[in-house]
Amino acid sequence: MSDLAVPAGYQRHRRASGLTAPWEPIFIRHHDHGLSLAIRADQPHANSRGFVHGGLISALADNAMGLSCADRLGGISGLVTVSMTLDFLGSARLGQWVEIRAEATRTGPSLNFAAAQVWADDTLCARATAVFKALAPRPSAETSA
Repeated sequence: MSDLAVPAGYQRHRRASGLTAPWEPIFIRHHDHGLSLAIRADQPHANSRGFVHGGLISALADNAMGLSCADRLGGISGLVTVSMTLDFLGSARLGQWVEIRAEATRTGPSLNFAAAQVWADDTLCARATAVFKALAPRPSAETSA
């Protein structure tokens, strides 16, 4: 099994959702062009063969890429996924540090593009790209009165 320590620079990801709650703890690290989300692979992440489930990898990649775009944009009420592709190149197993390294590759007022690499320890196991639509900023209480 891999070293169970959390790598330097990571902190607990505090943005919770019903989907990701069973996968906690999830960790986050910001970098120059985006952010990384990561987990230490454990039973709640695995399929019956002991691999990290592809659906979990897909959901975390979607989340990391969307958050990377939102961080760059600022001032939006959110993003919705328009499309996403994910290529599995290998697998992640129980005990491994699974890191989704995402970056916003192009942002704009409507459509935004991102890419991610999924690493299991030091092995690339998947790559993804996605397009997100920015939602309009929420009206403030001052402007809606």
